[in-house]
Amino acid sequence: MKARTRFAPSPTGYMHIGNLRTALYEYLIAKSSGGSFILRIEDTDQKRYVEGATEIIYNTLKTVGMNWDEGPDIGGEYGPYIQSERLPLYQEYAHKLVELGGAHYCFCSKDEADEQKDEEMNIKFKDPCKNIPLEEAKARIANGEPFVIRQNINKKGKATFHDVVYGDIEIDYDELDEGVLLKSDGFPTYNFANVVDDHLMNITHVVRGNEYISSTPKYNLIYEAFGWTPPIYVHVAQVMKDAQHKLSKRNGDASFQDLVEKGYLPMAILNYIALLGWNPGTEQEIFSLEELEKIFDANRINKSPAIFDITKLRWMNGCYIRALPFEEFHKLAEKEYAKFITRAINAEELSKVLQPRVETLKDIEEVAGFIETLPTFSEELYINKKMKTDVEIAKKSLALALPALEKLENWSNESLFECLKAVATENGLKNGQVLYPVRIALTGLETTPGGASEIAAVLGKEETLRRIKQAI
Repeated sequence: MKARTRFAPSPTGYMHIGNLRTALYEYLIAKSSGGSFILRIEDTDQKRYVEGATEIIYNTLKTVGMNWDEGPDIGGEYGPYIQSERLPLYQEYAHKLVELGGAHYCFCSKDEADEQKDEEMNIKFKDPCKNIPLEEAKARIANGEPFVIRQNINKKGKATFHDVVYGDIEIDYDELDEGVLLKSDGFPTYNFANVVDDHLMNITHVVRGNEYISSTPKYNLIYEAFGWTPPIYVHVAQVMKDAQHKLSKRNGDASFQDLVEKGYLPMAILNYIALLGWNPGTEQEIFSLEELEKIFDANRINKSPAIFDITKLRWMNGCYIRALPFEEFHKLAEKEYAKFITRAINAEELSKVLQPRVETLKDIEEVAGFIETLPTFSEELYINKKMKTDVEIAKKSLALALPALEKLENWSNESLFECLKAVATENGLKNGQVLYPVRIALTGLETTPGGASEIAAVLGKEETLRRIKQAI
Protein backbone atom coordinates (compact mmCIF):
# COMPACT_ATOMS: atom_id res chain seq x y z
CA MET A 1 0.00 0.00 0.00
CA LYS A 2 1.25 3.47 -0.88
CA ALA A 3 0.99 5.45 2.34
CA ARG A 4 -0.33 9.00 2.58
CA THR A 5 1.01 10.68 5.70
CA ARG A 6 0.78 14.21 6.98
CA PHE A 7 2.87 16.44 9.18
CA ALA A 8 0.45 18.85 10.81
CA PRO A 9 2.35 21.27 13.07
CA SER A 10 0.94 24.30 14.84
CA PRO A 11 2.78 27.54 13.99
CA THR A 12 3.72 28.33 17.59
CA GLY A 13 7.47 29.03 17.36
CA TYR A 14 10.65 27.12 16.67
CA MET A 15 10.75 23.49 15.54
CA HIS A 16 10.96 21.29 18.61
CA ILE A 17 13.10 18.14 18.26
CA GLY A 18 10.11 15.88 19.04
CA ASN A 19 8.05 17.56 16.31
CA LEU A 20 10.83 17.17 13.77
CA ARG A 21 11.16 13.47 14.64
CA THR A 22 7.40 13.03 14.12
CA ALA A 23 7.71 14.75 10.74
CA LEU A 24 10.66 12.52 9.82
CA TYR A 25 8.81 9.29 10.72
CA GLU A 26 5.74 10.49 8.75
CA TYR A 27 7.98 11.32 5.80
CA LEU A 28 9.81 7.98 5.93
CA ILE A 29 6.61 5.92 6.19
CA ALA A 30 5.36 7.68 3.05
CA LYS A 31 8.60 7.49 1.06
CA SER A 32 9.49 3.90 2.03
CA SER A 33 6.17 2.83 0.48
CA GLY A 34 6.40 5.07 -2.59
CA GLY A 35 3.61 7.22 -1.15
CA SER A 36 2.94 10.92 -0.48
CA PHE A 37 3.98 13.22 2.36
CA ILE A 38 1.58 16.09 3.04
CA LEU A 39 2.23 19.28 4.98
CA ARG A 40 -0.80 20.75 6.75
CA ILE A 41 -0.74 23.79 9.03
CA GLU A 42 -2.95 23.46 12.13
CA ASP A 43 -3.51 27.09 13.11
CA THR A 44 -6.92 26.83 14.74
CA ASP A 45 -5.54 27.73 18.18
CA GLN A 46 -5.26 31.43 17.42
CA LYS A 47 -4.02 32.33 20.93
CA ARG A 48 -0.82 30.31 20.44
CA TYR A 49 -0.14 31.50 16.87
CA VAL A 50 3.31 33.08 16.43
CA GLU A 51 4.02 35.39 13.49
CA GLY A 52 6.66 33.90 11.19
CA ALA A 53 6.36 30.38 12.64
CA THR A 54 4.91 28.96 9.41
CA GLU A 55 8.04 30.09 7.54
CA ILE A 56 10.16 28.34 10.19
CA ILE A 57 8.27 25.10 9.46
CA TYR A 58 8.83 25.47 5.70
CA ASN A 59 12.51 26.37 6.11
CA THR A 60 13.27 23.55 8.56
CA LEU A 61 11.78 20.83 6.36
CA LYS A 62 13.47 22.21 3.25
CA THR A 63 16.83 22.52 5.04
CA VAL A 64 16.85 18.81 5.90
CA GLY A 65 15.54 17.74 2.48
CA MET A 66 12.08 16.60 3.60
CA ASN A 67 10.16 18.02 0.67
CA TRP A 68 6.39 17.64 0.76
CA ASP A 69 4.19 16.46 -2.11
CA GLU A 70 1.17 18.58 -1.16
CA GLY A 71 0.93 21.62 1.09
CA PRO A 72 -0.12 25.23 1.56
CA ASP A 73 2.56 26.66 -0.73
CA ILE A 74 2.36 24.11 -3.56
CA GLY A 75 -1.29 23.07 -3.36
CA GLY A 76 -2.72 19.66 -4.20
CA GLU A 77 -6.10 18.10 -4.85
CA TYR A 78 -7.10 17.99 -1.16
CA GLY A 79 -6.52 21.66 -0.24
CA PRO A 80 -6.65 24.09 1.30
CA TYR A 81 -3.87 22.86 3.59
CA ILE A 82 -4.19 25.54 6.28
CA GLN A 83 -6.89 24.77 8.84
CA SER A 84 -8.07 28.35 9.31
CA GLU A 85 -8.98 28.31 5.60
CA ARG A 86 -11.17 25.21 6.12
CA LEU A 87 -13.54 26.57 8.80
CA PRO A 88 -16.78 26.11 6.80
CA LEU A 89 -15.88 22.42 6.37
CA TYR A 90 -15.47 21.82 10.09
CA GLN A 91 -18.68 23.66 10.88
CA GLU A 92 -20.58 21.61 8.31
CA TYR A 93 -19.24 18.30 9.64
CA ALA A 94 -19.73 19.30 13.30
CA HIS A 95 -23.44 20.01 12.70
CA LYS A 96 -23.70 16.75 10.70
CA LEU A 97 -22.21 14.87 13.65
CA VAL A 98 -24.94 16.28 15.91
CA GLU A 99 -27.58 15.01 13.46
CA LEU A 100 -25.92 11.58 13.48
CA GLY A 101 -26.00 11.44 17.30
CA GLY A 102 -22.22 11.65 17.70
CA ALA A 103 -22.33 15.13 19.31
CA HIS A 104 -24.68 17.64 20.91
CA TYR A 105 -25.12 21.38 21.29
CA CYS A 106 -24.00 22.79 24.64
CA PHE A 107 -24.98 26.21 26.01
CA CYS A 108 -23.06 26.03 29.31
CA SER A 109 -20.38 28.65 29.93
CA LYS A 110 -16.76 27.58 30.21
CA ASP A 111 -16.85 28.43 33.93
CA GLU A 112 -19.79 26.08 34.51
CA ALA A 113 -17.93 23.27 32.74
CA ASP A 114 -14.68 23.94 34.62
CA GLU A 115 -16.45 23.97 38.01
CA GLN A 116 -17.61 20.39 37.53
CA LYS A 117 -14.30 19.00 36.25
CA ASP A 118 -11.56 17.63 38.48
CA GLU A 119 -8.64 16.15 36.52
CA GLU A 120 -6.95 14.69 39.61
CA MET A 121 -10.11 12.92 40.74
CA ASN A 122 -10.92 11.98 37.13
CA ILE A 123 -14.30 13.72 37.41
CA LYS A 124 -15.63 14.55 33.96
CA PHE A 125 -18.06 17.30 32.98
CA LYS A 126 -21.62 15.91 32.90
CA ASP A 127 -23.25 18.19 30.39
CA PRO A 128 -26.90 18.95 31.24
CA CYS A 129 -27.37 20.21 27.68
CA LYS A 130 -26.99 16.66 26.39
CA ASN A 131 -30.62 16.08 27.33
CA ILE A 132 -31.96 19.12 25.46
CA PRO A 133 -34.10 17.96 22.51
CA LEU A 134 -32.41 18.73 19.18
CA GLU A 135 -35.19 20.99 17.90
CA GLU A 136 -35.10 23.05 21.11
CA ALA A 137 -31.32 23.41 20.83
CA LYS A 138 -31.66 24.55 17.21
CA ALA A 139 -34.26 27.14 18.21
CA ARG A 140 -31.95 28.55 20.90
CA ILE A 141 -29.13 28.79 18.35
CA ALA A 142 -31.49 30.54 15.91
CA ASN A 143 -32.20 33.08 18.66
CA GLY A 144 -28.50 33.94 18.84
CA GLU A 145 -27.57 32.03 21.99
CA PRO A 146 -23.81 31.19 22.09
CA PHE A 147 -23.05 27.47 21.90
CA VAL A 148 -20.35 24.90 21.44
CA ILE A 149 -20.61 21.42 20.00
CA ARG A 150 -19.53 18.63 22.36
CA GLN A 151 -18.84 15.01 21.55
CA ASN A 152 -21.20 12.27 22.79
CA ILE A 153 -19.59 9.30 24.52
CA ASN A 154 -22.55 6.92 24.50
CA LYS A 155 -20.70 3.62 24.65
CA LYS A 156 -19.91 1.52 27.71
CA GLY A 157 -17.22 -1.08 28.26
CA LYS A 158 -13.82 -1.12 26.55
CA ALA A 159 -12.69 0.64 23.42
CA THR A 160 -10.12 -1.41 21.50
CA PHE A 161 -7.82 -0.39 18.68
CA HIS A 162 -4.48 -1.44 17.19
CA ASP A 163 -1.29 0.60 17.16
CA VAL A 164 1.83 -0.25 15.12
CA VAL A 165 4.13 0.42 18.09
CA TYR A 166 2.05 -0.60 21.11
CA GLY A 167 -0.06 -3.39 19.61
CA ASP A 168 -3.68 -3.89 20.72
CA ILE A 169 -4.85 -1.27 23.22
CA GLU A 170 -7.92 -1.22 25.47
CA ILE A 171 -9.33 1.93 27.09
CA ASP A 172 -12.48 2.19 29.19
CA TYR A 173 -15.12 4.43 27.64
CA ASP A 174 -15.88 5.78 31.12
CA GLU A 175 -12.46 7.46 31.10
CA LEU A 176 -13.32 9.59 28.07
CA ASP A 177 -14.38 13.21 28.40
CA GLU A 178 -17.18 14.61 26.24
CA GLY A 179 -14.90 17.35 25.00
CA VAL A 180 -15.64 20.37 22.81
CA LEU A 181 -15.35 19.74 19.06
CA LEU A 182 -16.46 23.15 17.77
CA LYS A 183 -15.88 26.27 19.88
CA SER A 184 -18.27 29.21 20.21
CA ASP A 185 -16.12 31.26 17.81
CA GLY A 186 -16.71 28.67 15.07
CA PHE A 187 -13.17 27.28 15.26
CA PRO A 188 -12.75 23.53 15.70
CA THR A 189 -10.60 21.95 18.39
CA TYR A 190 -7.62 19.80 17.42
CA ASN A 191 -9.59 16.66 18.37
CA PHE A 192 -12.16 17.33 15.67
CA ALA A 193 -10.28 19.12 12.90
CA ASN A 194 -7.56 16.48 12.62
CA VAL A 195 -10.13 13.69 12.19
CA VAL A 196 -12.06 15.55 9.49
CA ASP A 197 -8.87 16.56 7.66
CA ASP A 198 -7.27 13.13 7.87
CA HIS A 199 -10.37 11.55 6.36
CA LEU A 200 -10.90 14.13 3.62
CA MET A 201 -7.21 14.06 2.68
CA ASN A 202 -7.15 10.23 2.52
CA ILE A 203 -4.44 9.97 5.19
CA THR A 204 -3.52 6.31 5.72
CA HIS A 205 -1.05 6.57 8.64
CA VAL A 206 -1.04 8.96 11.59
CA VAL A 207 2.16 9.36 13.64
CA ARG A 208 1.85 11.24 16.93
CA GLY A 209 3.08 11.26 20.52
CA ASN A 210 1.93 8.49 22.82
CA GLU A 211 0.20 11.09 25.01
CA TYR A 212 -2.60 10.88 22.40
CA ILE A 213 -3.22 7.16 22.94
CA SER A 214 -5.88 7.87 25.57
CA SER A 215 -7.74 10.19 23.15
CA THR A 216 -7.71 7.77 20.22
CA PRO A 217 -11.04 6.07 21.12
CA LYS A 218 -12.66 9.54 20.95
CA TYR A 219 -11.33 9.99 17.41
CA ASN A 220 -12.51 6.51 16.48
CA LEU A 221 -16.05 7.30 17.69
CA ILE A 222 -16.10 10.24 15.26
CA TYR A 223 -14.87 8.02 12.42
CA GLU A 224 -17.52 5.46 13.34
CA ALA A 225 -20.37 8.00 13.50
CA PHE A 226 -19.56 9.19 9.97
CA GLY A 227 -18.98 5.65 8.67
CA TRP A 228 -15.33 6.40 7.89
CA THR A 229 -12.32 4.06 8.21
CA PRO A 230 -9.75 5.18 10.80
CA PRO A 231 -6.09 5.46 9.72
CA ILE A 232 -3.27 3.20 10.88
CA TYR A 233 -1.99 4.59 14.18
CA VAL A 234 1.70 4.93 15.00
CA HIS A 235 2.12 6.37 18.50
CA VAL A 236 5.69 7.23 19.48
CA ALA A 237 7.24 7.55 22.93
CA GLN A 238 8.44 10.95 24.07
CA VAL A 239 11.94 12.31 23.67
CA MET A 240 13.37 12.76 27.15
CA LYS A 241 15.97 15.15 28.52
CA ASP A 242 16.84 12.55 31.16
CA ALA A 243 15.09 9.65 32.89
CA GLN A 244 12.65 11.99 34.67
CA HIS A 245 12.15 15.01 32.41
CA LYS A 246 10.86 15.18 28.86
CA LEU A 247 12.55 17.41 26.31
CA SER A 248 10.44 20.55 26.15
CA LYS A 249 10.77 23.90 24.43
CA ARG A 250 8.82 25.40 27.35
CA ASN A 251 11.73 24.40 29.60
CA GLY A 252 14.25 26.00 27.27
CA ASP A 253 15.52 22.78 25.70
CA ALA A 254 17.12 23.08 22.30
CA SER A 255 15.01 23.35 19.19
CA PHE A 256 16.28 22.42 15.72
CA GLN A 257 17.14 26.10 15.14
CA ASP A 258 19.04 26.28 18.46
CA LEU A 259 21.14 23.26 17.54
CA VAL A 260 22.00 24.69 14.12
CA GLU A 261 22.94 27.96 15.85
CA LYS A 262 25.22 25.95 18.14
CA GLY A 263 27.14 24.61 15.16
CA TYR A 264 25.40 21.31 14.44
CA LEU A 265 24.85 20.36 10.80
CA PRO A 266 21.17 19.92 9.79
CA MET A 267 21.70 16.46 8.28
CA ALA A 268 23.57 15.26 11.37
CA ILE A 269 20.65 16.40 13.54
CA LEU A 270 18.20 14.57 11.26
CA ASN A 271 20.30 11.39 11.29
CA TYR A 272 20.52 11.51 15.09
CA ILE A 273 16.79 12.03 15.70
CA ALA A 274 15.94 9.18 13.30
CA LEU A 275 17.65 6.89 15.84
CA LEU A 276 15.88 8.47 18.83
CA GLY A 277 13.37 5.69 19.31
CA TRP A 278 13.93 3.71 16.08
CA ASN A 279 16.31 0.82 15.54
CA PRO A 280 17.54 -0.04 12.03
CA GLY A 281 18.29 -3.60 13.10
CA THR A 282 22.01 -3.29 12.24
CA GLU A 283 25.12 -1.71 13.80
CA GLN A 284 25.08 1.13 11.22
CA GLU A 285 24.50 4.57 12.71
CA ILE A 286 25.29 7.03 9.92
CA PHE A 287 22.46 7.26 7.38
CA SER A 288 21.66 9.68 4.60
CA LEU A 289 18.00 10.62 4.17
CA GLU A 290 17.95 8.57 0.95
CA GLU A 291 19.21 5.50 2.84
CA LEU A 292 16.56 5.98 5.52
CA GLU A 293 13.85 6.20 2.86
CA LYS A 294 14.83 2.73 1.65
CA ILE A 295 15.15 0.90 4.97
CA PHE A 296 12.70 2.58 7.36
CA ASP A 297 10.18 0.24 8.99
CA ALA A 298 7.72 1.64 11.54
CA ASN A 299 7.55 -1.79 13.20
CA ARG A 300 11.05 -1.11 14.55
CA ILE A 301 10.00 2.00 16.52
CA ASN A 302 10.59 1.44 20.25
CA LYS A 303 7.92 1.68 22.95
CA SER A 304 10.37 3.10 25.49
CA PRO A 305 11.15 6.82 25.70
CA ALA A 306 14.42 7.92 24.07
CA ILE A 307 16.88 10.11 25.96
CA PHE A 308 18.39 12.99 23.99
CA ASP A 309 22.14 12.49 24.37
CA ILE A 310 24.03 15.64 23.34
CA THR A 311 27.37 13.76 23.61
CA LYS A 312 26.20 11.24 21.01
CA LEU A 313 24.95 14.06 18.78
CA ARG A 314 28.35 15.80 19.06
CA TRP A 315 30.09 12.58 18.02
CA MET A 316 27.75 12.12 15.06
CA ASN A 317 28.12 15.76 14.04
CA GLY A 318 31.90 15.31 14.07
CA CYS A 319 31.49 12.35 11.69
CA TYR A 320 29.43 14.55 9.35
CA ILE A 321 31.95 17.41 9.51
CA ARG A 322 34.83 15.07 8.64
CA ALA A 323 32.82 13.61 5.75
CA LEU A 324 32.08 17.01 4.16
CA PRO A 325 33.90 17.87 0.93
CA PHE A 326 36.73 20.23 1.96
CA GLU A 327 35.31 23.17 -0.05
CA GLU A 328 31.99 22.83 1.77
CA PHE A 329 33.61 22.72 5.22
CA HIS A 330 35.86 25.67 4.35
CA LYS A 331 32.86 27.75 3.31
CA LEU A 332 31.10 27.03 6.64
CA ALA A 333 34.31 27.59 8.62
CA GLU A 334 34.98 30.97 6.99
CA LYS A 335 31.69 32.27 8.43
CA GLU A 336 32.97 31.32 11.88
CA TYR A 337 36.42 32.88 11.27
CA ALA A 338 34.75 36.19 10.38
CA LYS A 339 33.31 36.31 13.91
CA PHE A 340 36.65 36.34 15.74
CA ILE A 341 39.65 36.66 13.38
CA THR A 342 40.63 40.10 12.07
CA ARG A 343 44.28 39.45 11.14
CA ALA A 344 45.48 38.13 7.76
CA ILE A 345 45.86 34.34 7.87
CA ASN A 346 45.93 31.39 5.53
CA ALA A 347 42.25 30.47 6.01
CA GLU A 348 42.38 27.40 3.79
CA GLU A 349 45.29 26.01 5.79
CA LEU A 350 43.33 26.64 9.00
CA SER A 351 40.34 24.74 7.62
CA LYS A 352 42.61 21.80 6.73
CA VAL A 353 43.84 21.78 10.33
CA LEU A 354 40.39 22.05 11.88
CA GLN A 355 38.18 19.76 9.77
CA PRO A 356 39.45 16.49 11.28
CA ARG A 357 39.53 17.96 14.78
CA VAL A 358 36.25 19.77 15.53
CA GLU A 359 32.86 18.25 16.36
CA THR A 360 30.71 21.37 15.89
CA LEU A 361 31.23 24.60 13.98
CA LYS A 362 31.13 26.49 17.28
CA ASP A 363 34.21 24.55 18.45
CA ILE A 364 36.21 26.54 15.88
CA GLU A 365 36.45 29.75 17.90
CA GLU A 366 37.11 27.81 21.08
CA VAL A 367 40.09 25.87 19.68
CA ALA A 368 41.45 28.55 17.34
CA GLY A 369 41.04 31.71 19.43
CA PHE A 370 44.85 31.91 19.87
CA ILE A 371 45.14 32.89 16.20
CA GLU A 372 43.63 36.30 16.89
CA THR A 373 45.13 36.82 20.35
CA LEU A 374 48.11 34.96 21.76
CA PRO A 375 47.24 34.07 25.37
CA THR A 376 49.63 34.94 28.18
CA PHE A 377 51.35 31.74 29.26
CA SER A 378 53.87 30.55 31.82
CA GLU A 379 57.29 29.36 30.64
CA GLU A 380 56.61 26.17 32.62
CA LEU A 381 54.52 25.17 29.61
CA TYR A 382 57.79 24.43 27.80
CA ILE A 383 58.55 21.64 30.28
CA ASN A 384 57.44 18.34 28.75
CA LYS A 385 58.92 14.97 29.75
CA LYS A 386 57.67 13.16 26.67
CA MET A 387 59.18 15.76 24.34
CA LYS A 388 62.33 15.94 26.51
CA THR A 389 62.06 19.74 26.79
CA ASP A 390 62.54 22.24 29.56
CA VAL A 391 62.69 26.04 29.56
CA GLU A 392 66.40 26.14 28.69
CA ILE A 393 66.10 23.69 25.78
CA ALA A 394 62.98 25.50 24.54
CA LYS A 395 64.70 28.91 24.50
CA LYS A 396 67.71 27.41 22.70
CA SER A 397 65.49 25.71 20.09
CA LEU A 398 63.50 28.89 19.43
CA ALA A 399 66.72 30.86 18.96
CA LEU A 400 67.93 28.25 16.46
CA ALA A 401 64.59 28.03 14.65
CA LEU A 402 64.22 31.81 14.17
CA PRO A 403 67.01 32.40 11.59
CA ALA A 404 66.09 29.21 9.72
CA LEU A 405 62.48 30.36 9.44
CA GLU A 406 63.55 33.88 8.45
CA LYS A 407 65.43 32.40 5.47
CA LEU A 408 62.57 30.09 4.43
CA GLU A 409 60.91 31.23 1.22
CA ASN A 410 58.29 28.52 0.61
CA TRP A 411 55.96 29.05 3.58
CA SER A 412 53.95 25.82 3.39
CA ASN A 413 53.20 23.21 6.03
CA GLU A 414 55.50 20.68 4.34
CA SER A 415 58.42 23.14 3.94
CA LEU A 416 58.03 24.40 7.49
CA PHE A 417 58.04 20.86 8.88
CA GLU A 418 61.21 19.95 6.94
CA CYS A 419 62.87 23.22 7.98
CA LEU A 420 62.22 22.64 11.71
CA LYS A 421 63.29 18.98 11.44
CA ALA A 422 66.55 20.14 9.83
CA VAL A 423 67.11 22.58 12.72
CA ALA A 424 66.79 19.66 15.14
CA THR A 425 69.07 17.33 13.15
CA GLU A 426 71.79 19.95 12.58
CA ASN A 427 71.90 20.80 16.27
CA GLY A 428 71.77 17.29 17.75
CA LEU A 429 68.21 17.72 19.03
CA LYS A 430 65.15 15.46 18.81
CA ASN A 431 62.37 16.68 16.48
CA GLY A 432 60.04 17.21 19.43
CA GLN A 433 62.62 19.40 21.19
CA VAL A 434 62.21 21.95 18.37
CA LEU A 435 58.61 21.40 17.22
CA TYR A 436 57.09 21.45 20.71
CA PRO A 437 58.61 24.79 21.85
CA VAL A 438 57.71 26.41 18.51
CA ARG A 439 54.09 25.24 18.91
CA ILE A 440 53.93 26.63 22.46
CA ALA A 441 55.45 29.94 21.34
CA LEU A 442 52.91 30.29 18.52
CA THR A 443 49.81 29.30 20.51
CA GLY A 444 50.46 29.75 24.24
CA LEU A 445 48.53 26.49 24.74
CA GLU A 446 49.41 22.96 25.80
CA THR A 447 46.73 21.42 23.54
CA THR A 448 46.23 22.79 20.03
CA PRO A 449 44.32 21.74 16.91
CA GLY A 450 47.53 21.35 14.88
CA GLY A 451 51.30 20.97 15.07
CA ALA A 452 53.97 23.67 14.92
CA SER A 453 54.36 23.66 11.13
CA GLU A 454 50.59 23.61 10.50
CA ILE A 455 50.00 26.58 12.83
CA ALA A 456 52.94 28.53 11.36
CA ALA A 457 51.44 27.96 7.89
CA VAL A 458 48.11 29.36 9.13
CA LEU A 459 49.61 32.41 10.88
CA GLY A 460 51.88 33.34 7.99
CA LYS A 461 55.57 34.25 8.11
CA GLU A 462 55.37 37.71 9.64
CA GLU A 463 53.17 36.74 12.61
CA THR A 464 55.07 33.48 13.20
CA LEU A 465 58.40 35.30 13.43
CA ARG A 466 56.91 38.01 15.65
CA ARG A 467 55.58 35.42 18.15
CA ILE A 468 58.86 33.48 18.23
CA LYS A 469 60.83 36.70 18.86
CA GLN A 470 58.38 37.61 21.63
CA ALA A 471 58.85 34.15 23.21
CA ILE A 472 62.66 34.43 23.07
